[in-house]
Amino acid sequence: MITVLSGGTGTPKLLQGLKEVVDPKDLNIIVNTLENDYFSGVYVSADIDTVLYTMADMINDEFWYGVKNDTFITHERLEELGCSELLRIGDIDRATKIQKTQLMEKYGLNNACEIQAKNMGISSRIIPMSEEDSDIKIITDKGELEFHDFLIKHQAEPEVLDLKFSKVSPTEGIVDIIKNSDAVIIGPSNPITSISPILSLDGVRDALKETHVIAVSPIIGSDSVSGPASKFMKALDIDVSSVGVASLYEDFLDIMVIDIQDNDKKAEINQIVNKVIITNTIMNNLDAKKNLAKIIIDSIP
Repeated sequence: MITVLSGGTGTPKLLQGLKEVVDPKDLNIIVNTLENDYFSGVYVSADIDTVLYTMADMINDEFWYGVKNDTFITHERLEELGCSELLRIGDIDRATKIQKTQLMEKYGLNNACEIQAKNMGISSRIIPMSEEDSDIKIITDKGELEFHDFLIKHQAEPEVLDLKFSKVSPTEGIVDIIKNSDAVIIGPSNPITSISPILSLDGVRDALKETHVIAVSPIIGSDSVSGPASKFMKALDIDVSSVGVASLYEDFLDIMVIDIQDNDKKAEINQIVNKVIITNTIMNNLDAKKNLAKIIIDSIP
């Protein structure tokens, strides 16, 4: 059994490759919930839904958000009626969110995700990192911003000075799932707002020390492949490089996967982790995704 720690952009690309090279039923995917919140009356768990849609072959992989070929009739009508819609939610996507909101009230988030995954024909287990409400604040030169305000309303443009996120408890069973995995793959998601929240859960870092851990760097050169990870790392005085990413995982990491463009950083990363794999990590087509997934799987002892 392989466990993947995931956010909502880089790692789902890798998941597209992984589900082609291993049996999807052998995948546990623990997903960040730090950015979850209510918008327009429905519960939005953006990273979870992106993983669900990825594993169900429904993802809009132009934006890595929402459903491909979705319509926006409800969104447009709500705006016409004067409703504030910070997020542009498609009709099929909104139906998923409405159902999840209803299921959560009766069964909780973890069970809601399990029901939706089953209904979508997904055999992998998709697990929210926590069932508790969480919160993240981005401290910027424009003041303190909610995550989605920073990302969408302000287009991630303000200078980031600091980040604060709330402490939550892990979903029941997560620590044992990690301990009992043949390997854990930390995907190339934002190491600060997607992966670090999972690592901050009680028992997770200790559990990772008991299994084989492979991480893929989302940083190439001195910038993130996508999203504001580099801004967040800089704000926390973490070197914006694959070296900086490796340092975040130093206490439990066995293998670091970096891009061929970062070949010059191998020696420095070898001071942090024993094994470094250098390959193409830019996943711009399915063949590249499958190739990276196969390299990772082949590295598991």
